[in-house]
Amino acid sequence: MTERKPRKTLFNPELKRRGIYVLPNLFTTAALFAGFFAIVQAMQGDFERAAMAIFIAMVLDGLDGRVARMTHTQSAFGAEYDSLSDMVSFGAAPALVVYEWALRDLGRLGWIAAFIYCAGAALRLARFNTTLEVTDKRYFQGMPSPAAAALVAGLVWVMIVSGISGHEVRWLACVLTIFAGVTMISNIRYYSFKDINLRKSVPFFVIAAIVLGFALASYSPEITLFGFFVLYGLSGYVLAAVNLLKRKSA
Repeated sequence: MTERKPRKTLFNPELKRRGIYVLPNLFTTAALFAGFFAIVQAMQGDFERAAMAIFIAMVLDGLDGRVARMTHTQSAFGAEYDSLSDMVSFGAAPALVVYEWALRDLGRLGWIAAFIYCAGAALRLARFNTTLEVTDKRYFQGMPSPAAAALVAGLVWVMIVSGISGHEVRWLACVLTIFAGVTMISNIRYYSFKDINLRKSVPFFVIAAIVLGFALASYSPEITLFGFFVLYGLSGYVLAAVNLLKRKSA
């Protein structure tokens, strides 16, 4: 009798099956749900809850990329899925919320302002995806869509808590919405905070500033968040003005 040789199989354990990573996409799906939830709440007239949902989506959006990098689960699918989720949570949702809350009273100008914001978010995300490998990682080109969404949703949240209706500040809402939409597609640079290393030692005043920030956020989260993103929205223009003055003096 001859010895029977084991049958060869086509399976190679070194070749991993291509699929979708669950963990980072769970955060992306949660952010997408928060954006969709904001739209539903705005249609039902609960604008405070809608604004809060947009901020929750912003937190979840910041976590999915970090989780993917920490667990080495980055993928092309995840990047595309994240962009589509951002378009809903930071493009369509804020535009609809602010339109239903204040811009509806302005008639045609109101929906034009909301569309400018929505189109600005779409163009911002498309440009970010196509220039990801060539831009300076320390800066964003144009205000990032989560910050623009926080700016618009923060105005809604602050005014509702202060007892001010959207009709009373409809012109302010219109100007802020157009400002956010145009700034997203501008060439103005915004600091990305990507070069911050939490493992390095920092001066004492940085820790004190963090503690103060937590205290302010605990006392009045809506004013603290809105104030921060107003300053962040203006920081790009201040940086551009400083660079322009430096070039002129040189």
